[in-house]
Amino acid sequence: MMGSSQWHIEKRLSFRNESFVDRGDSESSQECGSLSIIVLGASGDLAKKKTFPALFNLYCQGFLPPNEVHIFGYARSKMTNDELRDRIRGYLIPSKNVTAQISEEVANFLHLIKYVSGSYDTEEGFRLLDKEISKYECEQNRQDGVARRLFYLALPPSVYPSVCRMISLCCMTKSDNGGWTRVVVEKPFGKDLDSAEQLSSQIGELFNESQIYRIDHYLGKELVQNMLVMRFANRFFLPLWNRDNIDNVQIVFREDFGTDGRGGYFDEYGIVRDIIQNHLLQVLCLVAMEKPASLTPESIRDEKVKVLQQVNPISDEEVVLGQYEGYRDDPTVPKDSNTPTFATVILRIHNERWEGVPFILKAGKALNSRKAEIRVQFKDVPGDIFRCKKQGRNEFVIRLQPSEAIYMKLTVKQPGLEMSTVQSELDLSYRQRYQGVVIPEAYERLILDTIRGDQQHFVRRDELKAAWEIFTPLLHRIDRGELKSIPYKPGTRGPAEADELLQKAGYIQTHGYIWIPPTL
Repeated sequence: MMGSSQWHIEKRLSFRNESFVDRGDSESSQECGSLSIIVLGASGDLAKKKTFPALFNLYCQGFLPPNEVHIFGYARSKMTNDELRDRIRGYLIPSKNVTAQISEEVANFLHLIKYVSGSYDTEEGFRLLDKEISKYECEQNRQDGVARRLFYLALPPSVYPSVCRMISLCCMTKSDNGGWTRVVVEKPFGKDLDSAEQLSSQIGELFNESQIYRIDHYLGKELVQNMLVMRFANRFFLPLWNRDNIDNVQIVFREDFGTDGRGGYFDEYGIVRDIIQNHLLQVLCLVAMEKPASLTPESIRDEKVKVLQQVNPISDEEVVLGQYEGYRDDPTVPKDSNTPTFATVILRIHNERWEGVPFILKAGKALNSRKAEIRVQFKDVPGDIFRCKKQGRNEFVIRLQPSEAIYMKLTVKQPGLEMSTVQSELDLSYRQRYQGVVIPEAYERLILDTIRGDQQHFVRRDELKAAWEIFTPLLHRIDRGELKSIPYKPGTRGPAEADELLQKAGYIQTHGYIWIPPTL
């Protein structure tokens, strides 16, 4: 039987020509010529697990035509082209049972990859890289084309300044007929406001803001991208989406595993920096923002910044931190570490729409389930003639992962002769409703956006600054040990104090009701 990953690849291949050739109104058809994609840190985990697979999927769908695209890997490791190709081959197709067609596509894709070795802070390696890119651009020999260079920094933030300096000095596009150079920067963007601003200044001195793409992969998720459509294209949400009807909003990220060998790295950041300050805060912006003037990237990002600027300072009384038992057993983690692996933080937005509505951001590792979701809980029905308040409130839920879905939890009559009520749902489960549709990975979408020059789903500098202004005071208090992490057992919901905080904030949990994803 064909594996799901194999089926996805074959499904992509089946519409490869259609998906590229027929996009006459897209930005991808407005530019032609050489496209060089340079993956810096090509030998690292991020590159082989996320970046190269995303590029392969774009290639299979026809968005990276082989007559226009070449891919360069750059890292310090000494290895040949074939050694890099062998290193990433197994990550392109997880399934072992592949067809001859898929094997041929993998071989064709890997043939586009060339490796260059060099350091990240000297000119020699980058001069060699520029020579190889220029050689490819000359081989294209398109007089009417443009030379486009996309640099993807799959690297630790500590080397961003030196790498960007070398790119600016040695590897900028030399085309004078509309070519471009763009740089994709991975998070974390600093550790607090000062370090983020320093990093932004260092990169900003070398590139224009229009050339910098700060990637937060959560903004590329299908259900996150659906937020604007859900909110602003459906009439019945418009009068409900405010403090008069909504009691609280939860944005949740849960993992059922711990740091898994990354304890030393994770301990530098903690769950607030790693998940809440960026991923969950970005989702909050889309939930809470006002309708933008248009769908242009700048109009949307302007509204996101306004929301961040209206967030009140975080109160210590509305924060619960936790650390799972056994976290410090990792030899790379200090025995006295206070780094939180769990956090619940309540944000309050001071504006007319959201005054008094708590936005509960919750993230944790080693919990009892794995999921990410947005849960909007509405206020109680006034004059409850059915006496069903104890059963729970109406909720609008967007399940980001896994089992992507959008559902409304509501009260209905239980089937039968008696007039009794029960909690049920109106359910849009993607796996059932969109059978045969491949939901793209976040990195695929965001890399394609970068090629097209669409910055809507990337973090702007003033947006980054506003986000750090919210969380830096809290993070500094945690770093100084003024707020302590409460121990919790792996496989639980986290500290009991977190559930108590939710109750104080007004969230009412529905007992006895469990949403079950439909099966095909």
